[in-house]
Amino acid sequence: MSTDRIVHDPAGVDPGRFYQLLTSSIVPRPIAWVSSRSADGVDNLSPYSFFSVSSTAPPVVQFTSVGGAKDSARNAIETGQFVINIATQDLMEKANASSAGFDSHIDEFVEADIASAPATAVDCLRVRDSPVAIECRLERSIEVGNSVVVMGRVVALTIDPAILADDGMPDYAKLAAVSRLGRMEWGLPSPTVDLDRPR
Repeated sequence: MSTDRIVHDPAGVDPGRFYQLLTSSIVPRPIAWVSSRSADGVDNLSPYSFFSVSSTAPPVVQFTSVGGAKDSARNAIETGQFVINIATQDLMEKANASSAGFDSHIDEFVEADIASAPATAVDCLRVRDSPVAIECRLERSIEVGNSVVVMGRVVALTIDPAILADDGMPDYAKLAAVSRLGRMEWGLPSPTVDLDRPR
C-alpha cells in the first residue's frame, strides 16, 4: 500500500463529492429500513444507511436523515413512533425500490408492493417479511448541520425464530442482512471470523 495520502479539506471540496468520499470510506453501513405513519395516517417506508445503537440501558437506536427531516424523520418526530426493519438479501431490491423520491402522500408499501403487518407496540406498520423489527418511541431528535438524527427508545423487538441460533441470538448467516457501501453498491452477507476479546 502506498505511503502517500491525498488530503481532502471539506472546506475546499464540493459537498456532494465529500459526501461520496465519506460514504465510500465508511463501509459497510447497516440499513435502517424505517416504517412510519404520518399524522394524517399515510404509511411511509424508506431505507437509511446512517444507523446505529445509541444506548443499551435504556435501549435506544438512531438513524440520520441527511438533508433535513424527510418523511420518515418528520413522521417520527410528529407522531413519536417508528419501526426499524432489517433489510435482508431477499428484500434488498424492495428496500432499494422504497428509496425512490415518492411524494409524502404516497404509501411506499403499496407503491413498491411490499407486504406489511401491524407493529405490536406502536401504531404503524412493519415490513412483514423482515426477520427483525425494532419498534421505537421517539427519544429525541437532534439537528446536526444539514441533517436530523432521530433517536428512538426500543419498546419491542420482533424476531422471526427461524433466524435464531442455538443460543437464542440472531444468527448472522440466517439473518442475511445487507448493507450500503459507496456509489450504487450494496454489501451482501459475508464470511465471518470469531476472535476472543483480550482479557
